[in-house]
Amino acid sequence: MREQIEAAFEDRVLLEMQEYRRPVHDAIAALDSGKLRVAEKVDGEWRSNAWVMKAISLYFTIAEMRIIQTGPFEYHDKIPTKKNLAAAGVRVAPPGTVRYGAFVEPGVVVMPGYVNIGAWVGSGTMVDTWATVGSGAQVGRNVHIAGGVGIGGVLEPPGAMPVIIEDGAFIGSRAIVVEGMRIEEEAVLGANVVLTASTQIIDVTGPEEVVYRGRVPARSVVVAGTRTREFPAGSYQLQTALIIGRRRTSTDQKTSLNEALRQFGVSV
Repeated sequence: MREQIEAAFEDRVLLEMQEYRRPVHDAIAALDSGKLRVAEKVDGEWRSNAWVMKAISLYFTIAEMRIIQTGPFEYHDKIPTKKNLAAAGVRVAPPGTVRYGAFVEPGVVVMPGYVNIGAWVGSGTMVDTWATVGSGAQVGRNVHIAGGVGIGGVLEPPGAMPVIIEDGAFIGSRAIVVEGMRIEEEAVLGANVVLTASTQIIDVTGPEEVVYRGRVPARSVVVAGTRTREFPAGSYQLQTALIIGRRRTSTDQKTSLNEALRQFGVSV
């Protein structure tokens, strides 16, 4: 399957033959059932699967536009919504949407939010109202994605690392996490935190600052901040993120989260 997808990605003419179209459909079905993932943790390190991203791109090429009816609602798209949610043990409140080709474990709750193709969402996770889990994003177990959060997606270039939210993290309202950012286990992002690959994430808890890029360390409590930068026209404040504390490991996750929010005054 992988070899045929790789070949078809390089030469789209091959998609005219059923023997190359079928592996694409099989790959998306495997994503939908959780047998394949866009990225996975191997020996403690996250690795992306470029050929799986290529399969998703090819699926957009071969899928046909059609009318999709859900009760009184009508859509016009290439990709249907996910089916058999009750059997999967997943709660989706209308008009929340999980797209075909995304995998959600039993116990996931999706309010009127959106989970896109290629995403993986672990059990016990809440995708709250108007939150978006983008294409290929990997969200762990017992994560809370608060209202209006934007978890970015990625399909191109194939092999690019998707956004990864590890187990037990809390993503506060209207936060934005994009460009392959990794939020490590049990970290807390306050409201309106914006994280990109180039965002400075500054640990201000010690006598000297420590700057991270591309990841938020495990159990960090992060709030939106600014940093002054000089330009020819003058001094201006650029957005950054501040690590102002750590969640304690001596208490359970729920208690630890509540304490962190109270102790550090994090808006959610």
